[in-house]
Amino acid sequence: MISMGKEKYGYLLKDRDIARWKHNTEAGSRITGDVYLRRLGSFCIEMEKTPQQLVKMRDKTLSDLMDDYIIMREKKGNAGSYINSTIKAVKSWLLFNGIKLPRRIKIRDANISVTLKNERIPTQEELKRIFNAGDSRERTACAIVAFTGVRIGVLGNYKGTDGLKIEDMPDLSVDGDQITFLKIPAQINVRAELSKTGKKYITFLGQEGCMYLENYLIERIRSGEVITPESAIITASKLGYRAKQHITAVNVGDLMRNAIRNAGFNGRPYVLRAYFDSRLLMAQDERLIIRDYRSFFMGHVGDIESKYTTDKKLSQDQIESMRSAYLKSTKYLETERKGMTEDEIEVKFRSQLLMMAGFTEEEIAKNKLLDMNPDEITKMAREKLFGTKQIDITAQIQQDKDELSKSHKQKVISIDQVEEYINAGFTVKMALGNDRVIVEYS
Repeated sequence: MISMGKEKYGYLLKDRDIARWKHNTEAGSRITGDVYLRRLGSFCIEMEKTPQQLVKMRDKTLSDLMDDYIIMREKKGNAGSYINSTIKAVKSWLLFNGIKLPRRIKIRDANISVTLKNERIPTQEELKRIFNAGDSRERTACAIVAFTGVRIGVLGNYKGTDGLKIEDMPDLSVDGDQITFLKIPAQINVRAELSKTGKKYITFLGQEGCMYLENYLIERIRSGEVITPESAIITASKLGYRAKQHITAVNVGDLMRNAIRNAGFNGRPYVLRAYFDSRLLMAQDERLIIRDYRSFFMGHVGDIESKYTTDKKLSQDQIESMRSAYLKSTKYLETERKGMTEDEIEVKFRSQLLMMAGFTEEEIAKNKLLDMNPDEITKMAREKLFGTKQIDITAQIQQDKDELSKSHKQKVISIDQVEEYINAGFTVKMALGNDRVIVEYS
């Protein structure tokens, strides 16, 4: 009797040809090898044929059998993508035996995944809900995928024999019960054996993700676990008590799915990787990060990957350039709200200045006015309000400097006078309504 578990189709491997085919398929991906074996076995059972009988069938008879399978499955309501995955497995077996179907096999909606059709990438607020809905291990797994872009299989491989380790984070120091991040964003080295492309690459984890990881590690240490460089970042058991440290990719997905469901969402775990991609695309549009860095962080084969292969190392300058770009992009990734940066304050002031002068948001965006230097923006604002005529206020400015340097008080001036006051050493503290601005001299 054939077992109904993972070994349901294991009997097929007694055929040496099928064993060779599976071994050949696994050279590309072990997961694909297992899936294709199950798909081939399922097809043969349903169509009442053996794999060897398929090889011996004539072209038309074989093509008819494939079409009959498609029709039968469509009547059962199976998705085109599911049917296509089975047909691909059968074709792989046939091609291994030198058989290529002369007839083109067509499947309706073969490339449309039902699970992806209505899937929506979460917002930053929704991602925060997902974090809050999970325990420390679930939260950390979700954060690493959402904030670094790594595939789930990086945290734990297919068989649970390897995964991301403490030593793969050179900026993370664990000394007894002391957790220290030497640099944030913290670098993550994805080893070649964990990379889908077989090429090593790096990515980064920002402040919020490091906080979740630190809390998770502290929880494990307090439970009695001794954290070493070889320890898994995400363990097979919640507190790492089991001898088997590493977790399977399937179980990593289960952890993430649990947090996602508890937060009230139906997306797959991989939607969090899509979150990373989409949010960094927004940062790319704002010129905070270049496309090549974004692609490289996700382990894609691209310009940077092809330049820095496994036999080459990124220089420290290049790593720091990537770290800086990632840091600038965290405002689109992380869910913890922070104060505005100096650059953001400057941009906001320029925008307010132009809008008070009479420019609309559409005009500012269309003409890229915020990309101009401060002097040009001030000049445009003055011309919009008053034309080109300029009144000499040098004496007034000197008088204000003398008075304010003694009292350290602030002064409200007209917006058209801002440039000259700034040039004289004043600092703009706040833009008010009614074309007025607060300045201070110290």
